Amino acid sequence: MKLSIDTTDNSVVWEENGEERRVPLYSAEAFAHLSRLWVKVGWDLKYSYGFTWMGRPIVQLPEDMIRIQETIYRVKPDLIIETGVAHGGSLIFYASLFRAMGRGRVVGVDIEIRAKNRAAIEAHELSNYIRLIEGSSVEPAVVAQVRGQIGEGDRVLVVLDSDHSKSHVTKELEAYAPFVSVGSYIVATDGVMGDLYDVPNGKAAWKDDNPQAAARDFVQSHSEFALETPPFLFAEALTSQQVTHWPGAYLRRLR
Repeated sequence: MKLSIDTTDNSVVWEENGEERRVPLYSAEAFAHLSRLWVKVGWDLKYSYGFTWMGRPIVQLPEDMIRIQETIYRVKPDLIIETGVAHGGSLIFYASLFRAMGRGRVVGVDIEIRAKNRAAIEAHELSNYIRLIEGSSVEPAVVAQVRGQIGEGDRVLVVLDSDHSKSHVTKELEAYAPFVSVGSYIVATDGVMGDLYDVPNGKAAWKDDNPQAAARDFVQSHSEFALETPPFLFAEALTSQQVTHWPGAYLRRLR
């Protein structure tokens, strides 16, 4: 798609189905197009690699963190399970929310937790909120260890942020969805991959091989879940466009 911005007449112009479309620059429709492009360019430049949370690299878009914070505060889980540990920034983020809320704990699962990252997480002042489990997130023995961390009556929310291939995310959804409490969510992050197949550092296969595709297929065969973006708790903006790496990520348990 060819897209141009004209700051003289304040318009955004693009071609769609062989026809030119023009909308005002300061409009919700222009914002949607420009945001999508900004996300793609920012991803290729590793923009999200420039943030930390309480000393640990978090490697997430700030908007995604703010949005999941809204969901966590509304759902008030007792336990967050996250697959994919990396530097531990997300684990520390969730732990800090739990400390502020006076409740909760976090379980982080990764096929390999590097020694320096483990040491930093375990030395952090919020480490007592966090349990680390090393091993493939879809291995039955690892899933059993995670299940063992769930107490009777615990309200559980799950975040999937490890291997983002469709096949792996599908296996994680099958393994971890049963842990999710009614009204809570399992979040298949980084579905933006489906829109990054044509950027310089992307891969053509991502167009179909991505977490968003796994989530869509999962809800087709699991009627107890629905793809449902959480409501905005404060909604006075003039657009509902999300600037996110997590499109189509939130699956809410209905029953």
